[in-house]
Amino acid sequence: MSSPVFDAAHWQARLDELRAAYHVPGASLAVLTGGTVHELASGVLHRGTGVEVTADSVFLAGSLAKVYTATLVMQLIDAGDLDLDATVVSVLPEFATPDPEATKTITIRQLLSHTGGMTTDFNYDSGRGDDCLAKYVEAARNVALDVPPGTGFSYGGVGYVVLGRIIEVLTGQTWDQALKDRLFTPLGLEHSMTLPEEALRFRVAMGHMGAPGQDPDPAPAWDLMPRGVAPGARVIVSAGDVARFAKMHLDGGVAPDGTRVLSADAVAAMQRREIDTPDKWTVSSDAWGLGWTLLDWNGAFGFGHVGSAVTQHSYLRVIPDAGFAVVLLANGGGFTRLYDDLVRELAAELAGVRMPDAFAPPAILPTVDMTHLVGTYKREGVITTIFQADDGGARIRYEFVDDMKDLSPPLESDLVPVSQTSDRTVFAASGGPYDEDHIPVVFATLSNGTPCVYVSMRATPKTA
Repeated sequence: MSSPVFDAAHWQARLDELRAAYHVPGASLAVLTGGTVHELASGVLHRGTGVEVTADSVFLAGSLAKVYTATLVMQLIDAGDLDLDATVVSVLPEFATPDPEATKTITIRQLLSHTGGMTTDFNYDSGRGDDCLAKYVEAARNVALDVPPGTGFSYGGVGYVVLGRIIEVLTGQTWDQALKDRLFTPLGLEHSMTLPEEALRFRVAMGHMGAPGQDPDPAPAWDLMPRGVAPGARVIVSAGDVARFAKMHLDGGVAPDGTRVLSADAVAAMQRREIDTPDKWTVSSDAWGLGWTLLDWNGAFGFGHVGSAVTQHSYLRVIPDAGFAVVLLANGGGFTRLYDDLVRELAAELAGVRMPDAFAPPAILPTVDMTHLVGTYKREGVITTIFQADDGGARIRYEFVDDMKDLSPPLESDLVPVSQTSDRTVFAASGGPYDEDHIPVVFATLSNGTPCVYVSMRATPKTA
């Protein structure tokens, strides 16, 4: 059966139309279909300068970095330099957490699949030097785990910095150089990098901030994250390069010139379910593999990842059976709505699959028993309080504390019931941190019996 024809003029018009409608200053789109990567661009990189987005423009892609780091780790496993079920301390003796017993048990597999209990909100600035990952891992010894290792899923960026440091120790290179030599160069990814001084050679997107429904203004800084968090939070890429990286995974680990970058077994292992995710909506993740989020789009298997660099955003979605991948990079505005509309249309026409509906409360709201949910939930840097308002409705208060107290004032919202089953209760909080109408707030229980609340996929245990 022949692959659907990519109508570049049609999709350019849709990208232009939707980008303008949702006040996204600039966006870059790459679509892999029929074995070919098609690249489109729309809008401006910076509303202050008016420089236009082109297909080779580069954007900060945030947590998309995690799948690149995971791929490097799997290369080391292929080479026999690392074992997936080895404990971290057996490879990196200086690794530690405040829980000595937990420290001894955390494995490489757990870090890749976000089941090691490590947190994500630790933006420690370990400097710009080549020793930044070593210094970050040293500082992270004092950061409490979100949950005990192996008891459940909790999205953990700190674990990916640890993986980045393991890559450095085993390769003798910085994470940045290992990524360049072992992935970017073999795959011909000439518009992929990790450092600002490398990005300045290209047309670089500036992030934008502003109220929903309006044209946003350029952000006060291009990149707010320190170098040390890069293995979990920073690659600088063009949309086309991300699609070419995804194609390597679709092609069983082989580069366009026939070079084997990753074994077929490693490619398959990354796409194999490690754990179901209680929060299936924040990044459209039904389960997690080794690095990849795993998707079930109404019966069609997929994988991918998303990223946010505070003011710039990235999406990668892959449907293997259709040989289809789509990458969308944006620099502010209503980027989630742009993604929801555009990728839904692309997936339906070019992959023959129906993307799940955007997260929202049902038309008829269920009755939810709040009795056992009310209380205080705490993890490193965050206290979440669930309480009942005077009118009887549920509310959430999300507060940054300790070293994170200056990130934002406390956030409060009504909680609208979505569903309640034996293992999970789901609410919608009104108004997300960016442009969402609703964000999921999910209550679930760890395997050790501890109740948790999930906000942005981070597990926060109940303490009172």
